[in-house]
Amino acid sequence: MERHILAIDLGTSALKVAVVSTGGTVIDSEQEECQVDLLPGGGAEQDPEEWWRLIVLACSRLIARAAVPPESIEAIGCTAQWSGTVPVGAGDRPVRNAIIWMDSRGAAQAARVTRGPVRVQGYGVDKLARWITVTGGLPSRSGKDPIAHILWLAEHEPDAYRATRLFLEPKDWLNLRLTGRAAASYDSIALHWVTDNRRPGRIGYHQGLLGLAGLDRAQLPDLVAATDVVGPLLPGPAASLGVRPGIPVVAGTPDVQSAAIGSGATRDYQAHLYVGTSSWLTCHVPFKKTSLTRNIASLPSAIPGRYFIADEQETAGAALTFLRDRVLYPAGEAPPDAYRRFDEMAARSAPGSGGVIFTPWLYGERTPVEDHEIRGGFHHLSLAATRDDLVRAVFEGVALNARWLLGAVEGFAGRRMDPIRFIGGGARSEIWSQIFADVLGRAIEQVADPVNANVRGAAMVAAVAIGDLDFDQVPDRVPVARTFQPDPLVSERYDRIFAEFVGLYKNNRKAHARLNAAAG
Repeated sequence: MERHILAIDLGTSALKVAVVSTGGTVIDSEQEECQVDLLPGGGAEQDPEEWWRLIVLACSRLIARAAVPPESIEAIGCTAQWSGTVPVGAGDRPVRNAIIWMDSRGAAQAARVTRGPVRVQGYGVDKLARWITVTGGLPSRSGKDPIAHILWLAEHEPDAYRATRLFLEPKDWLNLRLTGRAAASYDSIALHWVTDNRRPGRIGYHQGLLGLAGLDRAQLPDLVAATDVVGPLLPGPAASLGVRPGIPVVAGTPDVQSAAIGSGATRDYQAHLYVGTSSWLTCHVPFKKTSLTRNIASLPSAIPGRYFIADEQETAGAALTFLRDRVLYPAGEAPPDAYRRFDEMAARSAPGSGGVIFTPWLYGERTPVEDHEIRGGFHHLSLAATRDDLVRAVFEGVALNARWLLGAVEGFAGRRMDPIRFIGGGARSEIWSQIFADVLGRAIEQVADPVNANVRGAAMVAAVAIGDLDFDQVPDRVPVARTFQPDPLVSERYDRIFAEFVGLYKNNRKAHARLNAAAG
């Protein structure tokens, strides 16, 4: 009997469960949409109990279809949104909602813990040196890292903080729910900035950084590798999911790392671009390094002994969702094929969108600049602009932002990245794939079944854990559906537009900071 993995992918806007062969073929999947509570002051939260309810709901449909015999499922592998905080109390239940990666309410706490008498870009020089030397990075002053979430809770919700036994990343909370054991993987814990990452085979908490950050080691989980087994699946969760109790639950990895594996780009310097709610462009590298000016670092990978380049752009596919729900269609009245229509509309507008430029910084930005106050918009609008132009401008704006990031990533890695594999919901769009090729000036390899990259990657990590796969085999197990080549004449036009795009940030960032301050 062929062996399979039950893969769980907890995204920000949707969660997915899938049955995946240990060779990496997605056999069947189910999905549920997730809601994000956006709160005053930059808050962004989700209910972990709702995560679990939706996982059970999706899994019940998946298993009921019996695409494979349930007894062929040999392990469970989870992946999830990264840089979130689930405060866990008595009975392993959440004390309150999870604070997710979009939440910036801890910016003041992050600034307080990182500043010093002599500063570089707001960071105390002595603290900056200690963090970078040991971890490879340092806490974001945007307040969106778990260290800021925890410190914010301690200051603003002391009762919840005192009731918390453990602070867990979303992926690690799922594993706790499945096995009863709390553990973080070396890669999932990295954005707490309290682990010694200098030797990728010997990662552990650093007592000096725990003191510097003001975090309590007793409230943090033990550490394991992504390919370690956390424990056997408990009977209760097994009954809820419809699979056998006792099968191994693998530690797994956050979404950025699982996407890298699911894209097939696991060799050093083999790049992939992900476009979902947010976006990133990354690759594995054989070195630990940090760029403070670009807000990029190489951090522990899900692949033992390796690093990957960590970066993230806040708003990508979410910009299309904003266009659909807030601009072009009344709330709740968007047609079910709205994104297909967007492809058609973008194709009707010429490259350059009739002069309209869209900046996608609708929720601030992280890389290649860290600026939680910058905001997006349409620029150079005229009475001649059409709806087709607006739609194409959004496609192009996200691609122009990725080009800004590509320059930073290639500078960090010290080499040109070509071709680039393309995954995520955005990779379903052929017109967007071509726009990325033209804007980036790189061959874009549209991965087959791109929306399942995360569950494929989570399953492949689990397959390695149970001995059915080796990471060296991964690139050959992930096919490319189509390759899009850049058109030199169109790329030349985008070169000129890109210069204006970056100029819009540089010329307007102070105005956005003032407007945010005025709005309170």
